[in-house]
Amino acid sequence: MKITIASKKHLKYCDIISKTISSSAEVRGTGIALRSAEYIRTKIENNNGVIATNNGEFAGFCYIEIWGHGKYVAHSGLIVSPKYRGKGLAKKIKTLTFNHSKDKYPKAKIFGITTGLPVMKINYELGYKPVTFSELTDDNEFWKGCSTCKNYDVLLRTNKEMCLCTGMLYDPKNKEL
Repeated sequence: MKITIASKKHLKYCDIISKTISSSAEVRGTGIALRSAEYIRTKIENNNGVIATNNGEFAGFCYIEIWGHGKYVAHSGLIVSPKYRGKGLAKKIKTLTFNHSKDKYPKAKIFGITTGLPVMKINYELGYKPVTFSELTDDNEFWKGCSTCKNYDVLLRTNKEMCLCTGMLYDPKNKEL
């Protein structure tokens, strides 16, 4: 298994990453925002993706997004191929994504939103704390990314104050790992 910062040689995986996110959202039936292959391509081209492969086969992916002019970094799109689930791969991908974020944006607050307990546990182990959405970025472009989630109506009805996702935040000023 190889886990690395994604580069142009990984662009061939964009379609399978997008399809894996989509099928996972369908199976889970809970909040997973969809991402197109083109969107994933931009993350890889900008050196903002982490990919896991096993003998050339896609195994997992996560990417970072920058908000508020570098004040915030979000981790999104964490996905592991069904074949590789339950083996600790998500934690390894997320850890490299976390370290990559801290290297690129050492002063940024790092956050994510999720409905998944395994991701919440990983985030907690990395030093994230659960927070209200008001402590996350107020950048409307970030919240538009939730529009493909089946629970988006909840976010809109509450004026972006709450949803089924839990917001989690790592603030480098509060704790250094």
